[in-house]
Amino acid sequence: MRTRTWAPYALIAPTLVLMAVFLVYPIGSVVYYSLQRYNVTQPWKNGFAGLDNFKQMLFDDPLFWQSLVFSAKWVFVEVGLQLLLGLILALVVNETFIGRGIARALVFSPWAVSGVLTTGIWILLLNPSTGIFQELSELGIGSPGTSVLGNPDTVFDALVVTELWRGVPFFAILLLADLQSIPKDLYEAASVDGASRWRRFTSVTLPHLKDAIILSTLLRAVWEFNNVDLIYTLTGGGPANQTTTLPLYVARQAVDSHNFGYGSALTVAGFLILLFFSILYLRLSKFGSRA
Repeated sequence: MRTRTWAPYALIAPTLVLMAVFLVYPIGSVVYYSLQRYNVTQPWKNGFAGLDNFKQMLFDDPLFWQSLVFSAKWVFVEVGLQLLLGLILALVVNETFIGRGIARALVFSPWAVSGVLTTGIWILLLNPSTGIFQELSELGIGSPGTSVLGNPDTVFDALVVTELWRGVPFFAILLLADLQSIPKDLYEAASVDGASRWRRFTSVTLPHLKDAIILSTLLRAVWEFNNVDLIYTLTGGGPANQTTTLPLYVARQAVDSHNFGYGSALTVAGFLILLFFSILYLRLSKFGSRA
């Protein structure tokens, strides 16, 4: 009986060990350092700080609030547009037409490109000397030397378009997979009842896509909130910190300034924000319920 009692725990023990090493320990370390003054460039100041890092973050650091507001704006705009465009593409490539396989491959291909390679492509496209705007200026459209990444009025739009190119296929893939699982009988029954194309979409398609939409938007929101590679490579958070997200600010503090204590406090704040809104989103959206 003892062997039977301990056997299940022995089987899951390797997984628990891996989770402790790669999940629990890193989180614990970040929480620990968030309570410390730990800056390798000023070792004489290192030591226990208590909540001083969090007090500085909340009351004495306007860049924290600026980066947090921009992060929220970035997530809202990106996830909303990616969901809308991804749903449209999924509906299109779900139809039967000549060349559908090629169309699907073209739609999904940007998702296979790494983030750094994506930014490399768009840096070339948006280059003020050799990019697309230079070509347009030679045709008499716009002015030569236009730098959309260096202009505070256009940098956000340029970043949004760049990330849309990479992010839309994610929604298209997930939503297309769920679309193909919807029974055709439901559409046939709705057609017999005289339902219009729009009514079939709102009464049959969307309810079946509910869980896929909730899960994909949550995953993508977390990923976009933690997006560093694209923004760092394209703008570095500029101009004038205008495109600095919270994770990018963490990287500046911890990696560039070697202020690991304050960087850890920022990380804990970001983690708690994501955790709170993820739980709230799942509760309000009633994920897993068909009601």
